[in-house]
Amino acid sequence: MTISLFSGQGSQIPGMGRDFAEAFPKTTELYDIASDVLNRDMRKICFESSQEELSRTINAQPAIMLTSLVGISSAIEKGFSFNGVAGHSLGEYAALVISGMVSLQDGFRLIKARSEAMEDATQQVKGSMAAVMKVSPEIVQEVCGKAENYVVPVNYNSPQQTVIAGTPDGIAEVTPKFAGLKARVVPLNVAGAFHSKLMQSAAEKFYETAKTIDFKSPQVKYYSNVTGGELTDFSDMAALLAKHIVSPVLFTSELYAMQKDGADKFVEFGAGKTLTGLVKKTLKDVTAISIENLDSLEGADIYE
Repeated sequence: MTISLFSGQGSQIPGMGRDFAEAFPKTTELYDIASDVLNRDMRKICFESSQEELSRTINAQPAIMLTSLVGISSAIEKGFSFNGVAGHSLGEYAALVISGMVSLQDGFRLIKARSEAMEDATQQVKGSMAAVMKVSPEIVQEVCGKAENYVVPVNYNSPQQTVIAGTPDGIAEVTPKFAGLKARVVPLNVAGAFHSKLMQSAAEKFYETAKTIDFKSPQVKYYSNVTGGELTDFSDMAALLAKHIVSPVLFTSELYAMQKDGADKFVEFGAGKTLTGLVKKTLKDVTAISIENLDSLEGADIYE
């Protein structure tokens, strides 16, 4: 069983997707639709932006989603097939589109609303995120739970990597405590405290757009960050996606659920290899492959 995985925010790199776009002319439509819905030149943002400009939430989210969709569309054109989808945070929106739950246009309407709402929230409330490595999620929960300032675990990425989010004071308070436990703390290149209560205003604003979207049942298995397993109730996706903005990403639980369902091959689409690395650190006896550019697609063993 093959699962397609889609990268999250922080994976953006200047020029991403350009080689796919040049090699697969059919992907032109994806850039055209994205640019039309977002009212911005998404080719220019993906191919010509500086790292600083590309890292802005309002640019990073649609650019990463678009690049993931271009990557998997190129692979499908070469004969790639899959049985399920999962995304990490932002990656869930590429999963929504590629699973058939929403149209391409509606996928970009959702990401436009999400990125704008989250950008606004980061400007209203200062927040930070950091990856804590080499300690268990339980220890991360314990340390954050004792902090005086606001800081919480928000991304359960692997048994040895948990991302925390909170106020700058909260991150600063727990960092030396983790250092004392011989944990490694790495600040993340993001603009706010995503998946925490500091994003509540974004969730509420996003919901107003999400509830106007027509959601269908997926054509393949769809795994959710919010539930940590396969999603089977699609009756109120707008509320679930709004909740997603302020809820932890239960990615480790998702990986275990997928393996239990029979998944043995995981193919990541998007810039970078972050999710491929998390799969390898979490699961045994599976294959994990990253498709981040044309070279990796050409040499990949992803076809039946």
